Amino acid sequence: MKKISLLLIVAITVSMFITPFTVHAKTIKEFEEEVNKFTEELQSKENQIAANDAEVASIQQRMVEISSQISEVQNNIDKLQQEIEEANVEIAEKSTQSKELFQYLQISEGENAYLEYIFGATDITDMIYRMSIVEQLTEYNDQIMTELSNLVEANKNRKTELANQQTELENLNAELESEKQKINADTAAIRESMPSVQEQLEAAKSNLEYYQNLGCGENEDIQDCQYRIAQQSGGSGALPPSVSGFYRPMVSGYVTQNWSGYGGHLGMDFSNSNKTIEIYPIATGVVFSIYYDTYGALCVKIRHNVNGSYLYSTYAHLSSFGNISVGQIVTPNTVIGRMGNTGYSFGSHLHLEITTCDWHTGGGCTWSEYQHRSVNPRNYIGFPTSLRTLWSGR
Repeated sequence: MKKISLLLIVAITVSMFITPFTVHAKTIKEFEEEVNKFTEELQSKENQIAANDAEVASIQQRMVEISSQISEVQNNIDKLQQEIEEANVEIAEKSTQSKELFQYLQISEGENAYLEYIFGATDITDMIYRMSIVEQLTEYNDQIMTELSNLVEANKNRKTELANQQTELENLNAELESEKQKINADTAAIRESMPSVQEQLEAAKSNLEYYQNLGCGENEDIQDCQYRIAQQSGGSGALPPSVSGFYRPMVSGYVTQNWSGYGGHLGMDFSNSNKTIEIYPIATGVVFSIYYDTYGALCVKIRHNVNGSYLYSTYAHLSSFGNISVGQIVTPNTVIGRMGNTGYSFGSHLHLEITTCDWHTGGGCTWSEYQHRSVNPRNYIGFPTSLRTLWSGR
């Protein structure tokens, strides 16, 4: 993206003065109350993830069973086909035998030669016996052929039934796979940047202790308190330089997923054909935190000063960190890391979040409120409206 034009900068600056951030004043007392009540919400998310994992495990087990059933059905189909082929061979053999035996029973003019077997009898009793044997053998062969024919027909019908069953099982398997993907996607949306319950509780308590030690009054807005003290202090706790413009975090790339806000995707995702492309801050600010999230994603968080209010930008799933440290002032030209695939991720990309507070120590809110304070990055930065539309320039 090209650098924001002067006219656009003026427009954004004016809008910031006219419409300040919507930040509910939060006192230490309110923060303490929130710490005490939000545990249930966090546990609910953990329970949902656990339920999703259990359902996925159940689906996977069912898919294993179905695959076994499909193999068994296929084996039965192969076995039936073999029986059909063997029965057809036996039918052909019995048919030939019956024809040969029937020749001995034929009594017609010019065909007395067929009676050779019968008239080879030594006496009338032997002749009757021989005729009886021939008839019985012929009837037996006819019976066998009928039974074999019925078997062939039954096997063909059974083959059709098994083929239909196999198709049903394969369709069910496909449905289960689709359902598993939906559940995994739901889990991914919950997990992408959500810290564990224990981490959130520890951070909330640490935040509370931080503002108490900072000297904020029980009923004083903690963000105002922190901003006031930062103005008075120097060093790493000093107020970040004012933002003079916003930039894209990569020199080129494309959007892979949009922001949907609270209850959904808290940021925007970007990617590039260069899977380790350099990542830059979206604006001037101070490095607030460098950390690994619950699932091992490399993350950098930067605090920005926008007309007297804090704004936080988070860059997740990095493959490596830049040469930066907490408290360091960074500009849009500072390399803070490289795009990657760390943590709960399914491909190399950058996850960018923008919020008006942060749940880490000194960020002024719990994770619960952090989600409500999520801001659409498009409010500050121009990105192509369509997914996977390549941009070039910051």
